[in-house]
Amino acid sequence: MATASFPKINRDTFKTIQVNIGYRCNQSCSHCHVNAGPDRKEMMDQDTLKLIPKVIEKYGISQLDITGGAPELHPNFRDLIIESRKIGVQVINRCNLTILDESGQEDLAEFLAKYQVTIIASLPCYEQSNVDKQRGRGVFTKSILGLKKLNTLGYGKKGGKLILNLVYNPQAEHLPPPQEDLEMAYKKELYDQHKIEFNNLFTITNMPIKRFAKYLEVSGLLDQYQQLLIDSYNPANLDHVMCKSLISVDWKGFLYDCDFNQQLGIPLAGNTKHIKDLLYSKATLSNIPIQVDQHCFGCTAGSGSSCGGALSETL
Repeated sequence: MATASFPKINRDTFKTIQVNIGYRCNQSCSHCHVNAGPDRKEMMDQDTLKLIPKVIEKYGISQLDITGGAPELHPNFRDLIIESRKIGVQVINRCNLTILDESGQEDLAEFLAKYQVTIIASLPCYEQSNVDKQRGRGVFTKSILGLKKLNTLGYGKKGGKLILNLVYNPQAEHLPPPQEDLEMAYKKELYDQHKIEFNNLFTITNMPIKRFAKYLEVSGLLDQYQQLLIDSYNPANLDHVMCKSLISVDWKGFLYDCDFNQQLGIPLAGNTKHIKDLLYSKATLSNIPIQVDQHCFGCTAGSGSSCGGALSETL
């Protein structure tokens, strides 16, 4: 197994709380690092969910990033958004687009628009065959329909208030191409073929964790891929990795430096371990060490990778 020592880093500030409210999903994507799918039962309980807006208000957090699974399948997903927007925080919904076509979610797009929720939507390619290969048959067609519905509501329009960003994940065991170039290709193809508009494209490196790690292992590519991440380490990305300003919360309320550490079971350093600790004591989360390991090379390889896309220009 390829190994190297990842540099030690500390958190700068605490600006974003990213909450995984459950692993249930209407898709089972090949690159999914949380093993989400229709048969997963894990969901954040209502009492824990109610703590999130309180923590946001107490710490003056500027951004709530809601993820899953398909977070929209949580029965209290909309309540969390309503309560969080009351205190003025920006809310991000990580949406797989096909959820907009699910039974019981017919008014979801309108709800998200009403509360000016920023949507970060998965669309790993602008070609049908590649999307359906990675995410399942029929996903591309449903995704296009979802994007058109969002555009009709005002999402993705230049200069508008409703932000629609797309996410690209590589189809296999390689790094994403330059983000700016790929965004231009996406915008051209999606508009020319479907008259679809969006704001930004985020390129995200596939992490060798859970389902994608299993694929690499079975294919005999795990060591090779980890070595690619190590060999592509770009020190310019180190000051911009997402864990420098983010805390991740799992469906049980436990705290991590990032979503990847969450899936690997690497807890936050120090005595602050649960969201209750944030609420009932004044925790100091700035300038504390971030727990790092081999997978961290995925965030710093090449142009870098974060929940907000690339971190720098390609070397």
